[in-house]
Amino acid sequence: MEDEQQQPQQKQRIWMRDPPTDRPVRVYADGIYDLFHFGHARSLEQAKKSFPNTYLLVGCCNDEVTHSLKGKTVMTDQERYESLRHCKWVDEVIPDAPWVMNQEFIDKHQIDYVAHDSLPYADASGAGNDVYEFVKSIGRFKETKRTEGISTSDIIMRIVKDYNNYVMRNLDRGYSRKDLGVSYVKEKRLRVNMSLRKLHEKVKKQQEKVEEKIHIVAKTAGMNHNLWVENADR
Repeated sequence: MEDEQQQPQQKQRIWMRDPPTDRPVRVYADGIYDLFHFGHARSLEQAKKSFPNTYLLVGCCNDEVTHSLKGKTVMTDQERYESLRHCKWVDEVIPDAPWVMNQEFIDKHQIDYVAHDSLPYADASGAGNDVYEFVKSIGRFKETKRTEGISTSDIIMRIVKDYNNYVMRNLDRGYSRKDLGVSYVKEKRLRVNMSLRKLHEKVKKQQEKVEEKIHIVAKTAGMNHNLWVENADR
């Protein structure tokens, strides 16, 4: 039982070595940062606040590496770099970041720690090796926590789920069906469905108004009836 309790502590000691005290601690965080959201920002905030005096470098993989190893992104690499530059926690953005860090990269950028959540991320070898295995082994890994309930994949799923609504919104804003990759038949079907939906909502609101008026009349009639009975009794 004692061995089991000591294992997490030993693992933490392996991941963390003593930080420098005579200068800002150079912390490096990396990722894809597609559709930059508050989950990304919170992880960078944690990295920035890892030490009282931190210089945060953020690496971002380019499109060629990302598309080949992870899949298509919504934003281009230049858009992702620029989003990071506008995050207040970031001191420096490193474009064209490597998928897996080595000692040469760490030495080049004088990195003291690499900040990321502790979940293992597979490297490009296909063998299931952890991308951060090397930095963990040399005591330069600083764990951050993920923000539950928000991710790039979640945002994309919302768009896919309500695809027709977003297509109609952009058509109404002046985009052509060709801009959206929608066929002529698809556009007409969407417009008919949208018109029917608006008509249904209009009828529903009208029904609610009628029911409200009926309720008011019935309530008033009931009050008058009770008043008539009381007067008749008198």
